[in-house]
Amino acid sequence: MSEPLLPTDPASIGGHRLLARLGAGGMGVVYLGRTESGALAAVKVIQAEYADDPGFRARFRREVDLARRVSSPWAVPVTGAEPEAAEPWLATVFVPGPSLGEAVARHGPLPVRSVRALARMLAGALGAVHDAGLVHRDVKPGNVLLAVDGPRLIDFGIARATDETALTSTDMVVGTPGYLSPEQAEARGGGVGPASDVFSLGCLLAYALTGRPPFGGGTADALLYRTVHDEPDIGADGAWGERDPELRRLLLSCLAKDPAARPTAGRVAADLAEGAAPEDGGGAADWLPEDVVRGIAGRAAEMLALPDIEPTAVGGPAPESGGPVTVVTGADDSGQRPSRRRLFALTGGALLAVAAGGGAWAALRDDDSRNGEGAGPRWAIGVQADLSGKGRAAGQAQERGARLAIERYNARGPGKDRPFALALRTADDGGTAQRAPDAAEKLIGDPGVLAVIGPTSDAAAEAVMGAYDEALLPVLTVSAGGMMMTRGQPRSLVHCRPGDAALSVPIAVHLAQLAAKDKEMGRPGLLQDRTAQTYAWESATITSLLLRDSGMPAYPRVVPAGVENMKPVVTDILKAGTGSFVYAGYAPGAAKVARELAAAGFDGPRLASQAVLDPEFLRLAGDAAEGWLLTASFVSAADTPEAADFTAAYRERFGTAPPYYAAEAYDTVNLVVQELVKGAKPAAPAKENEPPSPSGQQPPKRAEFVGLLRKSTYRGTTKRFAFDAERGSFAGDGVFLYEVRDGGFRFLGPAPTGA
Repeated sequence: MSEPLLPTDPASIGGHRLLARLGAGGMGVVYLGRTESGALAAVKVIQAEYADDPGFRARFRREVDLARRVSSPWAVPVTGAEPEAAEPWLATVFVPGPSLGEAVARHGPLPVRSVRALARMLAGALGAVHDAGLVHRDVKPGNVLLAVDGPRLIDFGIARATDETALTSTDMVVGTPGYLSPEQAEARGGGVGPASDVFSLGCLLAYALTGRPPFGGGTADALLYRTVHDEPDIGADGAWGERDPELRRLLLSCLAKDPAARPTAGRVAADLAEGAAPEDGGGAADWLPEDVVRGIAGRAAEMLALPDIEPTAVGGPAPESGGPVTVVTGADDSGQRPSRRRLFALTGGALLAVAAGGGAWAALRDDDSRNGEGAGPRWAIGVQADLSGKGRAAGQAQERGARLAIERYNARGPGKDRPFALALRTADDGGTAQRAPDAAEKLIGDPGVLAVIGPTSDAAAEAVMGAYDEALLPVLTVSAGGMMMTRGQPRSLVHCRPGDAALSVPIAVHLAQLAAKDKEMGRPGLLQDRTAQTYAWESATITSLLLRDSGMPAYPRVVPAGVENMKPVVTDILKAGTGSFVYAGYAPGAAKVARELAAAGFDGPRLASQAVLDPEFLRLAGDAAEGWLLTASFVSAADTPEAADFTAAYRERFGTAPPYYAAEAYDTVNLVVQELVKGAKPAAPAKENEPPSPSGQQPPKRAEFVGLLRKSTYRGTTKRFAFDAERGSFAGDGVFLYEVRDGGFRFLGPAPTGA
């Protein structure tokens, strides 16, 4: 995502007019620039203080020389450089697409056919790198940009010629943990050759297939250790491995610990080319799934808003330089630009582009005058939720809680207590990253929607935060709680629950309190189940740190994703003399652990956080679930005295007791209503041919409303709401404790916090 230029930024560099900032770090800035011929470029500029360091300038000069050696359609080419300038700079062709890491985080793992095409093209790029006598040394998802005609390998900043003396210390680990080869992880220096890049390619492809690195997450030291000693988790036991055993074998050969056992990049490309089907893509516009193509379109659409980027009319002349030609659909007969939806309809879901080596292209933004479905005179609150997928119980509970809040508000009747009417707009995303963007677009495109409750799942939330940010439409999350959706500090997020990390605090506090009473209690055992990916890592890491700070370090163990037999790891933990057991992961894994603990006769404290508070845990664990303590961000409304009025109203409206998250959504909508009432202003006189505002009020603008919500406080039926005004993170109360008793989850009330 681009950012505006700062007043201190130069207007031009090396014949490039600077248009925006693409990124900044401690050593320099990357700008979006435009040449006199109209070609776009990414211009990397080094700050003067670093340029004064002869060693740093030598490394930058070397980066330019190395990047110029590589010639491949799948590596971003250098278009200009001036390493001897007062502020050295390097320009490459600008690729407007997202990185592979961004695409997978937003849309989920790529299909097998896309990964095969990705592997073939990137292997070709690495083959060109190695043929030039280089080793890239930092092949990772963030260094691969996606375009409609293929990927682009970028960033040769730490590349090294195979025959040169290192400019860095021979015992320094260079690269990105999680995507390093064993020889990089052990800092073997001269032992890092082309085979190292092949190992990193295997890591990258495993990430593209599964959505997680093959050696998990965690600290750099832990990742380096696993890279050297553990087997990779490539998820090949699942459906993709059965469908494509050839790709599975190829990935495992790339991830061989011994560099000599790995294929060359050229061999990888050749093997995949031999078995390629026409539909596999490989330079074709259909190599990526449609949702990723739409994401690339959205990224490219930003470029139309930058100054002095004039679209080339269809059929118009190409720039004389032979640079990238952007082809866009112009205005229709009415003079209005077509919406993005219409553009996709006209082009069959693909973008028209001519990319003379660069893959630069653009799509049009939605027409600001478009009315959303159901838009009307009433103000509306949206609910984006999983209403039909695996998490539909939580999604439907939130939709019902929100609906009840709006119905009770509207029932007050016009007047001081109800200065305006409210409507509810819903969008079902199925709980998936794939469907979430379309659901968000529906709500964003409805001008009456002033705030959105949801999404239900972390995956859906991560996939749409960028879209809600761009629209500056407040999104209030009730159940999603992972740290990944807060990357980049979203401007529109108002987090209405404690994050997943906060749910681990009471676990450590509870165990510390028990240890204070029983000095003989053994150390806690801590099991991280990588099936739960980021959730498990986050829970285990926070728990481990807090336990260590409490003077009772855990005995930690990690199991790969998909492990069925938990007996060996449970036995190992119990043999260490542990007096309590903490599980970080999902309900099915917790049930396996519970059964093994029960079989071993262990009856000490057993704890886990919210993901285990699932009926599946009770069903799979049976009697072994009894006595487990679980933390959660939601209450049992029927067992909460403060929620008695809500519980009665919910029973009357829906004929059942309120499920988890219904009361939280009810409270969140009432918080939104409170701030809408405060932020409403007298409506301006209606323009000619426009109906007057039925309430005589006008709502706060979306961008303004985000700030009002973040500064608000509210005492709901479930907890006290408060927020960090700058980041929108939750700063109120709201972690609760449950215990499994008599085959059910018994609500115990607020969890201990140590305060």
